[in-house]
Amino acid sequence: MPRYFFNTRIGDELISDPDGEILRDPDRAWEMARAMIRELLKTEGADGALLSAVIEVTDDEGEIVLEFPFTEAILDRPDRSMTRH
Repeated sequence: MPRYFFNTRIGDELISDPDGEILRDPDRAWEMARAMIRELLKTEGADGALLSAVIEVTDDEGEIVLEFPFTEAILDRPDRSMTRH
């Protein structure tokens, strides 16, 4: 199975993931990136710098497999009701 690295880009700064995760496919990497972002926003709060961040998922060769903006994780929240009372 392939190894995926979850690097976080905040502006010009890149925080590298030196270990990565062995996952079955890019779909699982997408799910993991979303879960990581949601957990980080829950523990650290949703400030301006964090909301502009992106997780860049790369493969063993360093090629970007996907980019997941933090704001996209907020917009797709199944735990949030679509109606407001």
